Amino acid sequence: MFHSRVTWLDRWLVKKMVDVVGNPPVRISLWDGREVTPPCDDPVAVLVYNDRGALLKTIIDPELHWGDLYCSGRVEFEGDMVEFMEVIYRGISGKGEPGLLRKLILWLGHRRIFNTMDKARENIHHHYDIGNDFYRLWLDTEEMQYTCAYFPEEDMTLEQAQVAKLHHICRKLQLKPGDTVVEAGCGWGGLARFMAKHYGVKVRAYNISKEQVKYARQRAEEEGLTEQIEYVLDDYRNISGQYDVFVSVGMLEHVGQRDYRQLGQIIKRCMKPEGRGLIHTIGRVAPGPMNAWIERRIFPGARPPSLCEMMDIFEPAELSVYDVENLRLHYSRTLLEWLQRFEAHSQEISEMMDEEFVKAWRLYLSGSTSAFNVGELQLYQVVFYHAANNNIPGTRRYLYDGVAPYTGKAKLTVVSKETDKIDA
Repeated sequence: MFHSRVTWLDRWLVKKMVDVVGNPPVRISLWDGREVTPPCDDPVAVLVYNDRGALLKTIIDPELHWGDLYCSGRVEFEGDMVEFMEVIYRGISGKGEPGLLRKLILWLGHRRIFNTMDKARENIHHHYDIGNDFYRLWLDTEEMQYTCAYFPEEDMTLEQAQVAKLHHICRKLQLKPGDTVVEAGCGWGGLARFMAKHYGVKVRAYNISKEQVKYARQRAEEEGLTEQIEYVLDDYRNISGQYDVFVSVGMLEHVGQRDYRQLGQIIKRCMKPEGRGLIHTIGRVAPGPMNAWIERRIFPGARPPSLCEMMDIFEPAELSVYDVENLRLHYSRTLLEWLQRFEAHSQEISEMMDEEFVKAWRLYLSGSTSAFNVGELQLYQVVFYHAANNNIPGTRRYLYDGVAPYTGKAKLTVVSKETDKIDA
């Protein structure tokens, strides 16, 4: 294959590029095989640019283009992807505000997201309807939870931590037998099944992913829960009725800021006067767009909100925020667990998907792990009530009194069918 001659300008561009990200300990070679970065004895990564076009695309917009260049093989990578991405994130954050050209590129790439119902279905289909068998290989084996786990004990397995997360959410919602719950965006239905089995509630769970709803309905039937759970293949905007509890785990990232006020009005309408609500979402410390490459290739239409942006849900609907917990480090550990399982099953995944898909998901899981590690992303759990509701806990003791952190060895809180009481 013909390669154009490497010029002094190519080498200068690499040096400027490395300087922009804080001169990380990496080794970079160009298409003539020669290294152009200063000597580095212990690099976190070795990169090879195979053509000038790949280099220029990286210079113009690395966030948007580098992932595609890596996946297509135009940039070869060797090293620890998580460590490499962490070094890049920290290097960029140490450089302060972007210049005018970079700001223009960000504006062009991240104009406001408009999630109509049709667009939302298209976006969800792109990510979640690629096959349950793929997700089953690397998510937890119990409930296929594709959201942040909770590790109250250091030596927990992923399965134990995901159950602990479900338990933590149910405690925050103060569930009791007979409660009615509406869930917006239910994934594979694990939270609804857990609430029904262990807390004796009735759940109506909405989702627009056909694959996930099909799986959830099958599991509910197998476990004899069809009298307690209704999985609805529909958009959250079509929620009807009134409920004791509103809960949404991992959906807000897909809603789009323009629709936050509408979501707030839906919650206000469907949550009873003394009802309880919880939203669990990936977020940011300050407003900002989703990573451009992930938004284009992995999560179309996604945007993690800051806490101040989330108030557009609560304030106009007169919903009072009662409690906020940030589980950022729990998510970085969850993602690392997923990545390790993904790599352990990489051969099986390669037989399902092509090489570019495997590389894209490796980059997505690695980059997301790094983003949570360095604080680029956060994980918020927000508990809320109607503003005039005085039937609320005075302290956080209700989360922990009489219930030891779930370790997989202690008995879970369950509902006694004979007495309709909760046994600890």
